[in-house]
Amino acid sequence: VSTQSTGSSGINAEYGGGKRPIVRKKRKFELGRPAANTKMGAKRIRTVRTMGGNLKFRALRLDTGNFSWSSEGTTRKARILDVVYNASNNELVRTKTLVKNAIIQIDSTPFRQWYESHYGVTAGRKKKAVTDEKEEVSKSNHLKRKLAARKEDSKIGSLLDDQFSTGRLYACIASRPGQSGRCDGYILEGKELEFYLRKLKSKKTK
Repeated sequence: VSTQSTGSSGINAEYGGGKRPIVRKKRKFELGRPAANTKMGAKRIRTVRTMGGNLKFRALRLDTGNFSWSSEGTTRKARILDVVYNASNNELVRTKTLVKNAIIQIDSTPFRQWYESHYGVTAGRKKKAVTDEKEEVSKSNHLKRKLAARKEDSKIGSLLDDQFSTGRLYACIASRPGQSGRCDGYILEGKELEFYLRKLKSKKTK
């Protein structure tokens, strides 16, 4: 039974209760669209016509992206292997949904190959057996001097070095796949990598 009265003490729009009068109709620029929920798989992108005749690129499936290695100042195209952590929702990890700021695993091969050619040193060398010297490619004296000079700076963090041994690197998505149609990001290093490894470890123990 309703106890609402029509007097001055009753519930009304002025005090935040009751049904408010419609001020105006819906506007096109106020609309919201369904989430893209980008998944891992063969590349599939749809275009969406937006305000002003512009376009958005809805990525429905993606399997690769450009990832930067900040400390080395290089970027390589790498394969996306898995979604491992999402601060906002664990459901997005279970369903392997690619969204901005998700923590993913990518293939380390492109970065390992670049590192070997740039420094002449194998990444992930701690746990790997010593390679046969027979496979050594002949190098000019100039190249040998150049690689020797670079070797002084060829220091990878121990955590990142361990990942090169497994063939998978942790990375963070920096782009918005549902808006730009791309899944680009950066490799996790240093304090940020330590932070997410702790998060992943605590998640497993629960």
